[in-house]
Amino acid sequence: MARRDAFIDHLQQVPLFAACSRKDLQLVARRAEDVRVPAGKTLISEGETGHEFFVILDGTARVSRHGRKIAVLGPGDAFGELALLEKAPRNSTIVAETDMELVVLGQREFAGLIDEVPGFARKLLAGMAHRLREADARSVQ
Repeated sequence: MARRDAFIDHLQQVPLFAACSRKDLQLVARRAEDVRVPAGKTLISEGETGHEFFVILDGTARVSRHGRKIAVLGPGDAFGELALLEKAPRNSTIVAETDMELVVLGQREFAGLIDEVPGFARKLLAGMAHRLREADARSVQ
């Protein structure tokens, strides 16, 4: 249960879920899966179609784009949320640097939430609008 609470706490920091209540996020957590992966495992590959969203509970991962390291992610970081909304190629490769524990939410489970929970989609749209507004502000600087 403590791991689910940690996942919900991390979800609150993800822009896509920013407008969701804790109750909404508990519904998301129930549909997600706790996964352990060994160091060296490729979690997502640049150019491949994405199907999952990930939150790191433990461990670190290297992010690369066009073969160049651009970031390191650790506990509390999330990635892949756009794959829940659109079937499009991933824009980076992410590889576990250490053994990791992740919570993974698939597209199918996410779509079920949108279909079954009134108002959930509207909250997600608000979260996306916030993310777009931030990206727009960064592009002007």
